[in-house]
Amino acid sequence: MTCVFDNPEEFAKTALAGFASAHSRNVWLVNGGVVRSTAVPEGKVAVVVGGGSGHYPAFAGFVGPGLADGAVAGDIFASPSTHLAVNVCRKAHHGGGVLLGFGKYAGDVFNFGLAAERLNSEGIDTRLLPVTDDVASAPPEKANERRGVAGNLAVFKIAGAAAEAGMNLDEVERIARKANQNTVSFGVAFSGCTLPGAGEPLFTVPPQRIGVGLGIHGEPGISEIDLKPANELAKMLVDKLIIEKPGWSDGRVAVILNGLGSTKHEELFVLWHGVETWLRRAGLLPIEPEVGEYVTSLDMAGCSLTLTWLDDELEKLWRAPSDAPVLRRGAIIPARSVPRPLDTEETPEFGPASAVSKEDGERIAGVLAKIAAALRDAEPELGRIDALAGDGDHGQGMTRGSSAAAEAARQAAAAGAGAASVLAAAGNAWADRAGGASGALWGLALRTWSTRLSDESELTGEAVAKGAQAGLEAIVRLGGAKIGDKTLVDAFAPFVSSLNEGIAGGKPLSEAWASAAEAATKAAEATAQLTPKLGRARSHTQRSLGHPDAGAVSLALIARVVGEAIRE
Repeated sequence: MTCVFDNPEEFAKTALAGFASAHSRNVWLVNGGVVRSTAVPEGKVAVVVGGGSGHYPAFAGFVGPGLADGAVAGDIFASPSTHLAVNVCRKAHHGGGVLLGFGKYAGDVFNFGLAAERLNSEGIDTRLLPVTDDVASAPPEKANERRGVAGNLAVFKIAGAAAEAGMNLDEVERIARKANQNTVSFGVAFSGCTLPGAGEPLFTVPPQRIGVGLGIHGEPGISEIDLKPANELAKMLVDKLIIEKPGWSDGRVAVILNGLGSTKHEELFVLWHGVETWLRRAGLLPIEPEVGEYVTSLDMAGCSLTLTWLDDELEKLWRAPSDAPVLRRGAIIPARSVPRPLDTEETPEFGPASAVSKEDGERIAGVLAKIAAALRDAEPELGRIDALAGDGDHGQGMTRGSSAAAEAARQAAAAGAGAASVLAAAGNAWADRAGGASGALWGLALRTWSTRLSDESELTGEAVAKGAQAGLEAIVRLGGAKIGDKTLVDAFAPFVSSLNEGIAGGKPLSEAWASAAEAATKAAEATAQLTPKLGRARSHTQRSLGHPDAGAVSLALIARVVGEAIRE
């Protein structure tokens, strides 16, 4: 159980600040993460890594000479927002471009992808490096669909060494992708993890059982087996990975035996004794093995094994010196400290708005406040639904995002903003505070919706319906989901269809919206009969069957709350 915290909502932020203070020799705290506190040669490629918090020492602990130049940190198990990723990359950039690395999860793909687009538009050459090492999440023929777990460290270490050696961005990207293609991981859990402030773990493992094929975001394993002696467990971990040995390999492997939070070093050393034995029996030669905690999952008890198949090029970079909090090896890289970079937050400015649009903006702000209150009340239930096949943080993410959106809308309305500007401000705040896939999607939907509104004209049913259609199209374009994939699209699409039909048929907005909210609610309930095709739940189809999708349920809830507000 996670026992040490003040406000659970501030856990990740406070932990990051404490880490940066304790490791000021390596890092400076900036908005959204940390960057190197030591001098970086001008023109060096910046390796920036990141993802949700709750995985320490990933990702902030990877920052230092010979490894990463910056790390972006989201909330617990939630992708950092696009805005935060852009800020950290700007601070870490020194003229050589940016390699932006992350584990392949939907929220990270969305937010880091959008960040790369924004940075490239500013003239900062930015390449994406999604790590895909978890063999439990997809078969070899679909390796590009796999999740990123503890193999992050091996891939980022090799990429960081290439950048430290002065290679250009093309070469660093090539080597990093090569390392990723040759890295595989597999993990097991003995117990689930508990989010700060939560009264129970995201999942449980029965006594004397092992969850097999777990993720690092509190996802349960894909199956369970009986607890095994250490030597048998070691053999199982090795056997799961060596079947993917490439034909060109001569047997050299970088090895990481990783603890997930509550399985401590003595247990890992016992397990390593067996792992090394079985590796050598398989004709493999461990190179500079690492045994400890590198990519954790809060207080989860469990472990994972990572192998990276090495050739001469990759071995040299794996062995190269590094001086990060999590990995200090080889000769210390000479470095001098540099001043802490300044963070400047832009104050939003709003254009002129008509009196009627200002009134509409105030109404929108009031509706968003009601949405935030409803999601706060629904947080435990949304988390419970999400934990059945995901990481259980959907309720927390929706609460954070909607609360931030409501406050941003209130401030915008108080500043005299019109309807379009109020909704756009809310969308930006939702994405920035919530992070994760849902944060990116809701932020995008609201921002896109706002483009169909006006700061001059009175809000009309036609404009609202067009905004809803535009928001849905933006979500489909970014997330790639379609009806039947068991996502929020399954509820959003019928909502939009019903709303457009009602408005086109001459119904007032209150009636059209009420019918659309009912359609969304029925569609959300019907997702219980679907199996997930996208996201983390994709690996847990049987666990998900019979339960509705959390994203669809929360969208339907929001639709009902807005409908009640319109009637009032």
